[in-house]
Amino acid sequence: MKNHYLDTGIGRMIEIEGKEYLYFSGTSYLGMAQNMDFLDVLADNLFEYGANHGQSRNNNVRLQVFEDFEEHFALSAAAPSAAVLSSGYLAGIAAWKSLYHPSTLTWIAPDAHAAIIPDGLHASVQLNFTQWKKQCLEQAENLAPQKILLIGNAVDPFLCEIHDYEWVKDIATKHEVSLLVDDSHAFGVLGNSIYGTYSRWSHASINLLVSGSLGKGLGLPAGIILGSDLEIEKIKSTPLFGGASPGSPAHLQAFLDMEDIYLEKKAWLEDACGIFAQETATVPQIKGSRYFPAFAYSEDSWVKEFEKAGIITSSFAYPTADSPSVNRIVISAYHELGDLMYLNGIIQGLSQT
Repeated sequence: MKNHYLDTGIGRMIEIEGKEYLYFSGTSYLGMAQNMDFLDVLADNLFEYGANHGQSRNNNVRLQVFEDFEEHFALSAAAPSAAVLSSGYLAGIAAWKSLYHPSTLTWIAPDAHAAIIPDGLHASVQLNFTQWKKQCLEQAENLAPQKILLIGNAVDPFLCEIHDYEWVKDIATKHEVSLLVDDSHAFGVLGNSIYGTYSRWSHASINLLVSGSLGKGLGLPAGIILGSDLEIEKIKSTPLFGGASPGSPAHLQAFLDMEDIYLEKKAWLEDACGIFAQETATVPQIKGSRYFPAFAYSEDSWVKEFEKAGIITSSFAYPTADSPSVNRIVISAYHELGDLMYLNGIIQGLSQT
């Protein structure tokens, strides 16, 4: 599919060359970026805090909203502590830097995001996640006790697969284990309400850090790290944290003000994903889970057929421009029941041709 360039923000509908399309792509899983109630509150907070705040978090004059946001997010995620940064990528770098050097071995899942991969290392791309898990367990069993760092995503947003890390506890019975999970596509969608997967993988035998972007499901231009008091304090004492500008205080305050709306949108998104998964359960070309709002489809020809029907889906070469296209349908909380039924009708027709 050719690239389309827009002059306005993306919501439920987009206009391309004078024609309107239903938009089933992107990462705005809760649809907050164009939510009018959220934008009204955000506008008030922009007047309160200003358009930008570039001071170091270590400045002697500080905004209380950063600490308020960290405390609230950590408590809600069932994590001891949190550090908020200006982006998920920066959060990922700060997280791996905190865990990497104390470790003697580092094992990286095949779909791990580049932000959480230490410099000079690479993901195990020759394996899928299940094969990588099996390899980790076998290696751990055969090794003398080590300090092992495991790195991976909470979800593969392209294969639309949710990952499980319960098995890491088995490795921790013999080894000193740290686990770094990227929750960029989990915040707002998976785990503990809208607060990600930290509580799922937290265990006394594992040194856990969960990092990620808040700019996808939660619609906030910021990143966060969740972890123990010791790890978060260590991260906050680094030049990387102290020297970087923080996230937008107006957006963070808007999140605190609008949590009820987020929860309302999450409830509808769960229903919408359940409806779509049920309606397409017998369509072999569709792959996904009712628990994650992205569904892969295998037929490249559907991209143009969807476009003819007034639907834009996600379709682009990944991970490089020379790679095959990855085709996905992404559901957002801004979609309406009629949108899902219309899309399903198109899919049912295509699957039978």
